[in-house]
Amino acid sequence: MSGPVSILGGGDFGWALADAARRSGREVIVWTRRAQEQAREGVTVTETLADAAAADLVFFAVPSPYVGAVARELGAHLDGSHRLVHISRGVVADKHTPRTLTQVLRETTPCRRIGALAGPIVARALAEGDASAGVVGSRFPEIVEAVRDVFAVQRLDVFGTDDVLGVELASTMVSLLSMAIGYGLASGLGPATLAMVATRGMNEAARIGEGLGARAETFHGLAGLGDLLAAFAGDGRPELEVGRLFAAGVTPAEVDKQVGARIEGLRTARWIAKYAAHTGARLPVLQILADVFRGRLRAEQALDALMAQEVS
Repeated sequence: MSGPVSILGGGDFGWALADAARRSGREVIVWTRRAQEQAREGVTVTETLADAAAADLVFFAVPSPYVGAVARELGAHLDGSHRLVHISRGVVADKHTPRTLTQVLRETTPCRRIGALAGPIVARALAEGDASAGVVGSRFPEIVEAVRDVFAVQRLDVFGTDDVLGVELASTMVSLLSMAIGYGLASGLGPATLAMVATRGMNEAARIGEGLGARAETFHGLAGLGDLLAAFAGDGRPELEVGRLFAAGVTPAEVDKQVGARIEGLRTARWIAKYAAHTGARLPVLQILADVFRGRLRAEQALDALMAQEVS
């Protein structure tokens, strides 16, 4: 048993992390602004961010648009001994250029030992202790070891890579492609068509990653294709339901209410459109998906556009 762990965010994934850490015998501090129905043994719930600094390992389980503000406030209470890990499937779009959340955390806190946890891990499986696997992107091996230690009694294999950028971008793209799977299933698209969308979409994502300095193989590992395969298997992630709701004609505002989670893929769709327009990159599948989730294409139009594209 090691020191305490802090979890920032009281959503499903935040509490799944807390449950996993409790099982390893760790004291857990959960910071949240959400009302909690009941306390959990071994967990301290707080609305004061400074309390989270009592742990030297801090998980950020908040949506990407809020990471900067939360980190800036918490940063006043942190020092170089703290280790930070985020689990958000998103980037902060600065016009057409993405800023990853590890960049945001470096800019807003004094911490340098930072990592990103990604891969086919969903809240339900994590909370219930189901077998799973994930990957930590970090330039610091001790971050990977710290995450492994937290899940020591969990049936969760944690792999590590120093391609932090690749992990973050791949996870971001998986959010969008998972929405596409949900959308396609609800629209009656067959397995072959969905497989084509997934594989070509991930190839395009890898090209974006390479252009920004990431390694293509990261997109075809656990952080990218491995995570997307779990979505195909129906792992219950909220992006699948988001895709189904869009296919049923539900508006983005109503989607947020019905799913009860901030979905990074919707912001990714907007960023992809800006990135492609600025760079002139040929991203036919991702651009079509971006248009679908911005309300510019219906399922039939999207399928026609996809089938008209040359294989890339």
